[in-house]
Amino acid sequence: LDGLFRIGVDEISWRKHHKYLTLVVDHDRGVVVWGAQGKDSATLDEFFTELGPQRSQQIEAVSLDLGPAFIKSVTTEGHAPNAIICADPFHIIKIVGDALDEVRRDLWQQLRRLPGDQWAKGFKGARWALLKNPEDLTDTQTTQLARIRRNRGGIWRAYEMKEQFRAIFTGDLTRDQAAALLDRWCARAQRSRLAPFVKAARTIRYRRDLILNAIEHGISN
Repeated sequence: LDGLFRIGVDEISWRKHHKYLTLVVDHDRGVVVWGAQGKDSATLDEFFTELGPQRSQQIEAVSLDLGPAFIKSVTTEGHAPNAIICADPFHIIKIVGDALDEVRRDLWQQLRRLPGDQWAKGFKGARWALLKNPEDLTDTQTTQLARIRRNRGGIWRAYEMKEQFRAIFTGDLTRDQAAALLDRWCARAQRSRLAPFVKAARTIRYRRDLILNAIEHGISN
């Protein structure tokens, strides 16, 4: 545990999510340096106890998801007094992806209630066409996404917002540039009249500083 300056904290599960393991990674070396069973703040407290006050003071940044347990542990007095907390980009982007998937499910249920089944059949299997990154689409998924684009509507607006949000993390942006794009995205999402995106925008606004910290320091779990 010597020489830790930028760390990431995350959890993994096994046995159908009945058991969890908290892992700590060293971003600079790209290796897992600590792990323990559990996923609550007490579990991560064990890491800081083992690390000790002197080494804890050397930590400059911690990336984690937005769950309160890990944030509580990191911000406990003496644990990482000099660390900047960064919201892990993967978990942030997942919030928007989940919002898109919720819009998709709602549309799917609407199409299933229409007379005949041609609309529902045409939309079947759209999940991965919408959620995958464009460069990873198969030919069939690319065709389906083009069909969704032609039909426009709320599902296409949701997809556009997902891609616009993802682009904030893929560009080489300064903190101020990212902040402007993030605020613009939240404003659009809140005007979208798509309830899942309105909810996602509230979460993103609430954790805005942590998201910008991650972009500024360029760390991701």
